[in-house]
Amino acid sequence: MPNKMLKDYLENHHIHYTTIPHSPGFTAQEIAASAHISGKKLAKTVIVKIGDQLAMVVLPANHHVNFASLREVTGQTNIDLARESDFKSKFPECELGAMPPFGDLYGMPVYVSNHLAHDIIVFNSGSHAELVQMSYQDFMDLVKPKIITTH
Repeated sequence: MPNKMLKDYLENHHIHYTTIPHSPGFTAQEIAASAHISGKKLAKTVIVKIGDQLAMVVLPANHHVNFASLREVTGQTNIDLARESDFKSKFPECELGAMPPFGDLYGMPVYVSNHLAHDIIVFNSGSHAELVQMSYQDFMDLVKPKIITTH
């Protein structure tokens, strides 16, 4: 089951979703293989620092953060990966590294890769042993992320 905050949020917004249990995995590629999902369709959440603010970058499991695209979209030059110590306390209901891509639940802006624009989006539920699958359009309507180009 997704963490309580995510579950309540999805249900309060009447969002249809399914959960996909899988063998515990810690890298996005391991999780994709365990859940029998293409690395192109599994969304991973990467936490970055844009100046002094934390933000989520949501991209396919087989992609890396495109810092040039982030700089272009945000107009900021001081962007880097956040350290675990920078964000660990922001996700009390989540296992570290299994944060769902819902920045509004955690007070963070969200940037999503243009490569995730499919019918569905699949992402960590807050646990290293379960995924959530929902409509990509529902995700976009709820989260209202800015779209970035990744490769």
